[in-house]
Amino acid sequence: MKPTIIIGGGIVGLFTAYFLQKSGVEVIIIDKGDMEVNCSTGNAGMIVPSHIVPLAAPGMISKGISWMFSSKSPFYIHPRLDRKLFEWSWLFYKAANAKHVVNSIPFLKNLSLMSKSLYQEFRNEHQDSNLGLVEKGLMMLYQTSEVEKEEIEFAHLARKHGLEAEILGIEDIRQLEPNIEVKAKGAVLFPGDAHLSPATLYSFLKKHLEEKGVIFKNKVTVTGFEKNVEKVNAVLTNEGKIEGSKFILCGGAWSSELAQMLEFSLPMMGGKGYSFVQENNPEIKQASILTEMKVAVSPYGKQVRFGGTMEIAGTDESININRVKGIFESINRFYPDFQSKFPEKDEIWKGLRPCSPDGLPYIGVAPKWKNVLVGSGHAMMGISLAPGTGKILAELHEGINSKIDITAFEVGRY
Repeated sequence: MKPTIIIGGGIVGLFTAYFLQKSGVEVIIIDKGDMEVNCSTGNAGMIVPSHIVPLAAPGMISKGISWMFSSKSPFYIHPRLDRKLFEWSWLFYKAANAKHVVNSIPFLKNLSLMSKSLYQEFRNEHQDSNLGLVEKGLMMLYQTSEVEKEEIEFAHLARKHGLEAEILGIEDIRQLEPNIEVKAKGAVLFPGDAHLSPATLYSFLKKHLEEKGVIFKNKVTVTGFEKNVEKVNAVLTNEGKIEGSKFILCGGAWSSELAQMLEFSLPMMGGKGYSFVQENNPEIKQASILTEMKVAVSPYGKQVRFGGTMEIAGTDESININRVKGIFESINRFYPDFQSKFPEKDEIWKGLRPCSPDGLPYIGVAPKWKNVLVGSGHAMMGISLAPGTGKILAELHEGINSKIDITAFEVGRY
């Protein structure tokens, strides 16, 4: 039996390999990078069942237009003549409506809850993993009346769909952050959320898979596929042909290029994000989102990671320092006493989150091909949704229907 080939060694690809390997499947992972630093290693590491609304939501159009005039804003599309960007933007515009949000909520919620449960199982099974999994919830801090209204409305929406949400006043915030002043009008706490160290998770999972016999081929570029009617026989690379029985595309922001080689459409744009680590002084204890600037705060004891921005950048991986300044300036806006220090360029992590135009991932069988699966397009929620996605792909690989409904994630919807 020929092995299964996973193209893409991010966290979704690794979790897919993890569940396939547990089922006794021989797996080869191909990645164009070095598999040391990537989109999966430097993000905020948040596991967020509370994030039940897709990026393509009604308010994002008006906000996006106003934010486009500031290079430090949370969401930014650099205007340029690019057919792919135009097509993606048009599809995003068409998807950003209330009906799409209502239809998407149960799908995102169920996948998120499944993933969180799998993380708990993973931690219990691998107690030496030291993931730093902290289950203290996520606090949405806000400073303005406009955002307060939005966050409280969202808290009610979350409750309507069975999720816990607590509306906090200033004194409640002080109880959660006893060591540092927090400048906020109020907050919403989602107790069911969690966070972990993404770099620790990634390195542990990669090492575990290597020990279990999964073969890694890094710094390998896919140049095409060898095809035969309804099946793919091999992936063609700069290092030669690699034959396989089944193929799974987990290529992140580059998945649309892979799909193009296989003659189907997978609209995707890279949403560039940045993060950096600071000494946690005075100590921030609670994982939070600084909502006006969409900045994620992930404390890990003596260190804390700040991350954010969604810069629709295609596959451009260069650092836009103004985007980093936007994150940095938000720190003392919310934590006036925090001893922040602007990071050196080599201390700034950047990554391209794979964004579908409707804000939902692609999970399932690829159109036209009987032995090709896709797991991509998770935007900012790759870490959060990776175990669930990997489990579903492994089940589909073995001909098992998923226990949750994944029709909203259909690969061929475009």
